[in-house]
Amino acid sequence: MTRFIFITGGVVSSLGKGLASAALGALLQARGFKVRLRKLDPYINVDPGTMSPYQHGEVYVTDDGAETDLDLGHYERFTGVGARKSDNVTTGRIYSDVIARERRGDYLGATIQVIPHITDAIKNFVVSDLEDEDFVLCEIGGTVGDIEGLPFLEAIRQLGNELGRERTMFVHLTLVPFIAAAGELKTKPTQHSVKELLSLGIQPDMLVCRSEHPLPDGERRKIAQFCNVRHDSVIPALDAESIYEVPIRYHHEGMDDAVFRHFGISAPEPDLTTWKDIHVRKTKPEGEVSIAVVGKYTGLLDAYKSLSEALDHGGIANNVRVKLNWIDSQIFEGDTPLEYLEDTHGILVPGGFGERGAEGKIAAARFARERGIPYFGICFGMQMAVIEAARNMAGITNANSTEFGATDEPVVGLMTEWLKGNALEKRRNDGDLGGTMRLGAFPCVLTEGSRVHGIYGSAKISERHRHRYEVNTDYKDRLEAAGLKFSGMSPDGVLPEIVEIPEHPWYIGVQFHPELKSKPFDSHPLFTSFIRAAVNQSRLV
Repeated sequence: MTRFIFITGGVVSSLGKGLASAALGALLQARGFKVRLRKLDPYINVDPGTMSPYQHGEVYVTDDGAETDLDLGHYERFTGVGARKSDNVTTGRIYSDVIARERRGDYLGATIQVIPHITDAIKNFVVSDLEDEDFVLCEIGGTVGDIEGLPFLEAIRQLGNELGRERTMFVHLTLVPFIAAAGELKTKPTQHSVKELLSLGIQPDMLVCRSEHPLPDGERRKIAQFCNVRHDSVIPALDAESIYEVPIRYHHEGMDDAVFRHFGISAPEPDLTTWKDIHVRKTKPEGEVSIAVVGKYTGLLDAYKSLSEALDHGGIANNVRVKLNWIDSQIFEGDTPLEYLEDTHGILVPGGFGERGAEGKIAAARFARERGIPYFGICFGMQMAVIEAARNMAGITNANSTEFGATDEPVVGLMTEWLKGNALEKRRNDGDLGGTMRLGAFPCVLTEGSRVHGIYGSAKISERHRHRYEVNTDYKDRLEAAGLKFSGMSPDGVLPEIVEIPEHPWYIGVQFHPELKSKPFDSHPLFTSFIRAAVNQSRLV
């Protein structure tokens, strides 16, 4: 019997509902249960794929090709359970599906309304595509009181009634602010948030109280009394040294015990050895390396959430602290000297779209290549490395990408077709933005004896993609003759996936996004190897 835990948020956004959901999932897992995590997003966009990273942060991609909310990255990193298309839905997706059904006549002439048609579609999403999971944790985006979230809250209220308390639990994450002038914590915002939730027909079974200061027992009892929640189900959630300490903290505060108490089930104590080891390695490393991330969206680091976490995982695997230096690539298009990067132990150029900042990324790739600094190019970062190699190693001075306009030397160009399984996918330049993407997991064949073959320890790999443009294989022979080796290709030999410079200490570009598959307890081999190369570089500096 699958039990459902619904996580809502109140008072303010960005309290960490996604992290709380992921940490609770990890705790339930550690106690022997099978979990699945889902996210309901109230915004009207069909998916976050066309949204600016400055507005929404990173777009996370699943194996089956869904563009999802970044919280699904937290879910995967904390539990190791692969997310699917059926784990993230938006208001836009729900409405477009209902409207499509209405156009087909599926409703037999009925008047389509929010209740029951929209709420039924949400409920169907929550309970569909399940196997033998013991718990499904379902996070509702936004905060209680947002007009956009009302259909989702009504849907989970109905589910609570239909499934009964023995199969449903409501967890509410809220803020308990500290007023410095008064020198005390204030519980009133939490009370009002719960009141808002109660007005929608939902009584929370657990309150997770975010605070910068310890929550005294008196305040916990006050919150419990006024919010009609058990005292031991009011869980303090203080700021942690590392996000990987959160499962340990929540267990200490009794969060998982409160879940089992609610459902009336018993479970063995969790084995948190792995999380304790990760926390020690994260907070007490044996050394430090400096990595320069030369990107486009450095003003909002949530745009690179999986990337920064994957670099952390590489540091955990090598028992070093990874100090990240976020640099806007545009500064290298002016008079700023590239020697600005000299003290760094590794340079990483991440993914991105558009011409802005591209020449700065090319300059960073050249600097890393010529100075022997470990270089890691991901997606767009690989394409810029190839353009740089074409210009300065192969002598193709006009080498460029068609993404930036017409060019005589299209070293990087728009993909119009590619294989997905046994099917040939075709796209047009003027199609919907979401439709022109190569999305999801694709296989890759590695060249025997190459550096990446040694890193992976395998000749065949599968990695996740999210891009429209691809390195042009027509230039492969000229680039290889100049010293840039194509060490990973699609199985049909058409699409370049990995390039490397064998003579360089560590110079690798990949068309896919390896950061999406990295976990704190299982660092991605490329990030483990990159940070190890940075450690070696730090000893030379």
